[in-house]
Amino acid sequence: MEKIKAVCFGEVLWDVFPNHKKIGGAPLNVALRMNSLGIDTSVISQIGEDKNGEEIRDYLKNSGITVDAVSITSSYPTGEVQVILNEKGSASYEIKHPAAWDKIEVSKIIEDITKKSDVFIFGSLVCRDEISRNTLFELLRTATYKVFDINLRPPHYKKEVLEHLMRSSNFIKFNDDELFEISEMMGSKFNSLEQNIKFIAETFMPNTICVTKGNHGAVLFHKEKWYYNSGYKIKVKDTVGAGDSFLASLIVKLLQKEDPQTALDFACAMGALVAGSNGANPEITMLQIEDFMFPEQ
Repeated sequence: MEKIKAVCFGEVLWDVFPNHKKIGGAPLNVALRMNSLGIDTSVISQIGEDKNGEEIRDYLKNSGITVDAVSITSSYPTGEVQVILNEKGSASYEIKHPAAWDKIEVSKIIEDITKKSDVFIFGSLVCRDEISRNTLFELLRTATYKVFDINLRPPHYKKEVLEHLMRSSNFIKFNDDELFEISEMMGSKFNSLEQNIKFIAETFMPNTICVTKGNHGAVLFHKEKWYYNSGYKIKVKDTVGAGDSFLASLIVKLLQKEDPQTALDFACAMGALVAGSNGANPEITMLQIEDFMFPEQ
């Protein structure tokens, strides 16, 4: 059986915490988790011609990610984000602009990788700069199955860009706050989660919508059917990357034609285990997930 091919487009960067720094960026986190689940994964991004960029490229290569489409520029630095954690471990971000990933240009390499992929995953943050935004719009014309991981980071989003991206998508992932904010922005008068999911589905026509609800699990609306998981109990260390691992796991299971409920349960367990670990990309084995979901009495 041929391996499923995935491409993640967007920001690769360093998350700079008060006393350490870690490699991150949602597309990179999603790529690493998909790769760990056996998917042939590439990243399309750009780094600066600097030590930070070199370290990201080496890290991706050593993790088994294809980096042919991670270009290098001498005009802009590799991306950095200042991460501020509150006492509950929830993060807020200051994202420096412009960074190398704001200036991703169309090339034959990235067009070819996109065309050959089974799934193309992107977020809204990469659209804050016109150059990367236009490249993304171009690639969305040729990608086969498009997954939009909404990642609202004020002030880096605009209504008309979000509309274009949602119309171009087969699968949209929100967190609950993002769903309510965007539904209202698009004219919804509804107050319930389900009504707003239906509103987005009818307005933008994706075949799958998923909404995460923090420690209360997630809702999946897939091919006109509803699936729910009410969450797993975990002692949270930090939430950075939990949503990315959740999304990666859900996409992988759905692409592997797993039952949608099984896929959602697996993804929620993965997200919880990541939140219960330090950093965005802890190693998590199938055995750990199995024990966590079905502990022996």
